[in-house]
Amino acid sequence: MKRILFSLVFFSVLIALWEGAFRAKIWSPVLLPAPIQVVQYLENAVTDGTLFHATVITMRRLLVGYFIGILGGLPLGFLTARAKIFHDTIGTLALGLQTLPSVCWVPLALLWFGQSEAAMLFVVVMGTLWSVVIATDTGVRNVPPIYRRAALTMGSKRLHMWFKVILPAALPFIVSGMKQGWAFAWRSLMAAEIFVTILTGFGLGQLLHYGRELSAMDQVIGIMFVIVVIGLLADKIFFSPIERFLHRRWGTSQA
Repeated sequence: MKRILFSLVFFSVLIALWEGAFRAKIWSPVLLPAPIQVVQYLENAVTDGTLFHATVITMRRLLVGYFIGILGGLPLGFLTARAKIFHDTIGTLALGLQTLPSVCWVPLALLWFGQSEAAMLFVVVMGTLWSVVIATDTGVRNVPPIYRRAALTMGSKRLHMWFKVILPAALPFIVSGMKQGWAFAWRSLMAAEIFVTILTGFGLGQLLHYGRELSAMDQVIGIMFVIVVIGLLADKIFFSPIERFLHRRWGTSQA
């Protein structure tokens, strides 16, 4: 309860400072709209269905690309952890490509796929894949060797060893990689939607881009607020419960 009250007070102070900066005209009203203007834009966008439609399109692109990245990243991560030759090749490639900014994939996607949904999907997959590969590789390599020796002593075979011993022990690392992959997927998709225009579906990135083109700062700030809220909800609803469960399962939760 105290945490909720503290958060409410904190954000109330931020909004009050924002309103005060607007009234003091520290910046031009074009560059810094009043909080009520942002609220009015969001209300209008909800009423006419623009915000809902854009959110659905963005989330569909994000989830499809994200899960493809996970499905590709998990086996590649296990492969790099199993053999040194794959660690030195695929692992090194994953480490290098993860440092590549998400926006760098957009020109390549446009040249390969054109102005299409495939270009969006490619950018999101590239934003997710390498984080999952690295996290899976790190998780498997950090499984205590005593777990494997104990499992072998009790008659564990290859598949049983991987699915019942190594994978559960590596899950904390894998979930952290999935969480990081989600963040990179968000950034990748926003970069793609800003630069790739698809007439069949405008997502949140396109609304953000058009707000900039029209100098509509209430739209820009409103869409940024929606993106932040979606990211927080994903963490609180999906990733945080899984992390708490894993900490309890392995006895690493704080007292």
